[in-house]
Amino acid sequence: MVTDSPFFLTNVECPICKTVNEFETVRMGAYIEEGRDTDFCPQDIKWRFPKYQSYNPLVFFVATCSNCFYSREFTSSFKDWKRDNNFRMYRLKVVKEKHLDQLATADSVIKRLGEAIDISRYPNESALLKLHLAVFDELLCDHYNKLDLGRFYLRIGWVFRGLEKSDNPHVIRMRGLIMDMESKHHNLVSTISHTQDTAKEFSEYVKDHFETLEQSGDLSPDRVPFREQMETTANEIATLQGQVSEKLDTLEHQLQEYKLASLGGNENESGSRFGQYSSIQEFLLELQQAWDGIVTNEREALEKAAYYYKAAYVEGRNIAPGNQQIQASYLIAELSRRVGDYETAREYFNSTIKNGQEFIYRNRNDKTRTALARKILELAIEQGKSNMAELKAV
Repeated sequence: MVTDSPFFLTNVECPICKTVNEFETVRMGAYIEEGRDTDFCPQDIKWRFPKYQSYNPLVFFVATCSNCFYSREFTSSFKDWKRDNNFRMYRLKVVKEKHLDQLATADSVIKRLGEAIDISRYPNESALLKLHLAVFDELLCDHYNKLDLGRFYLRIGWVFRGLEKSDNPHVIRMRGLIMDMESKHHNLVSTISHTQDTAKEFSEYVKDHFETLEQSGDLSPDRVPFREQMETTANEIATLQGQVSEKLDTLEHQLQEYKLASLGGNENESGSRFGQYSSIQEFLLELQQAWDGIVTNEREALEKAAYYYKAAYVEGRNIAPGNQQIQASYLIAELSRRVGDYETAREYFNSTIKNGQEFIYRNRNDKTRTALARKILELAIEQGKSNMAELKAV
């Protein structure tokens, strides 16, 4: 009998709040992948069930508790976590305490991410939220798995890429430009705010300095003019900082009007709104101010992925020698190339090629074992050439 659903359901008790959740697991053969990008992202996915064609399978990559929003990669080890002694003894207590503390905090990142999940209306945006939650909960561990964090951020990048493919390319480009401007504006506001506080502190320090001299009788007549000059100048600087803040508020208003004029109609037409936000990126950008683990676009996701893959590679704890080590080295190189870090990319492409050739030679009589290494070696040579061309063009 042919099933009419691409999923089967699995009941798993949440280790944090004990809620029994019913998670969907994608059946084998429910979809096929046609082609892979150079960072192994599936290029085209075709579901056997047309109603799910708009779903990225990564929607089901992470299991998120419906009650407390605790999130982990939906693997067999998570399904059977009660038998995982390492998890129960060394991770659960710490993660549970920190997670529940966050959950009890009003407007915490966990609550806002979890409450925004709506798979029926926003399946792929929900995949981004669940993956972010998985990152958040992994980072709560005293000794978090850097390789897993790299894998999670890489998949976040893939989901962003899939979202962009479904939109008008002109809208995508304009949205990216405006997102960059919003990010720069946020950095400017943060910098000015810090400068304003520093200017105020200095103005108070100058005043206290001369008051101390006056009280001790050390404020000689020749120092009085300096007091007047420096206090006046420091106060003027503090006043100017206040005027700058007013200009920043005006700029914020102008930026939002520009965004509405540039993307308002197109955003609605492309169906990219996310609840009350014009897009999932706008929602994530707001959360990014509370937690720097949030990424708002593919580039930021790939930068994080490259960072954690490199940290895991250097640490070496979770990466097995051989195929996995070669693949991790290649991904560091390719992700670095994609974000414009060509020097790091060159270093790791060369390392991948060298280690790949040595591994293939040592296991030359075992073609099955070296099949993946051969594929990665081909990619490393090809992408290494592209990286050198891009490096020379800089």
